[in-house]
Amino acid sequence: MTAKADYTDEEWKLLREAPTSAGMLVIEADRGGMIRETFSMAKAYAEARKEHGASQLLDDIASEKPEVDRTRFQSVEDLRSSLLQHIRDAVSLLQQKAPAEELEEYRRFLANVASRVAEAHREGFLGMSGERVSEAEKRALADIAQAAGTSAPDAG
Repeated sequence: MTAKADYTDEEWKLLREAPTSAGMLVIEADRGGMIRETFSMAKAYAEARKEHGASQLLDDIASEKPEVDRTRFQSVEDLRSSLLQHIRDAVSLLQQKAPAEELEEYRRFLANVASRVAEAHREGFLGMSGERVSEAEKRALADIAQAAGTSAPDAG
């Protein structure tokens, strides 16, 4: 298993940003419930802290404040492309440096953060449609899964 000490500062920044990049992709996909969705992302980190000991890497990531890339982007598509690249780069780094089990745990954490954000807000006018996850959010979840090298989670 790996831990923070096994990565350079730049690598660690990348590993810390990828989960919030996944959450931001979902938030950006459908502009409703941003506050509730942001709280859901924080809850996913809090739950990961409660599961302390399952993975030293995830323990180290969850114990720190979630990182967000502060770069300014020219367009929503530039932002989206950059967030997906963060995920691809983080997964690629772990493929090189971490055991397969730890890579899978990291992928599950990425998916959990994204899914929690997607399910945080009922879609439609005043939430009346009852749809838990919008089509745009489902597409974002599929894009995140593809970037992470996994299959998209079922989102209801």
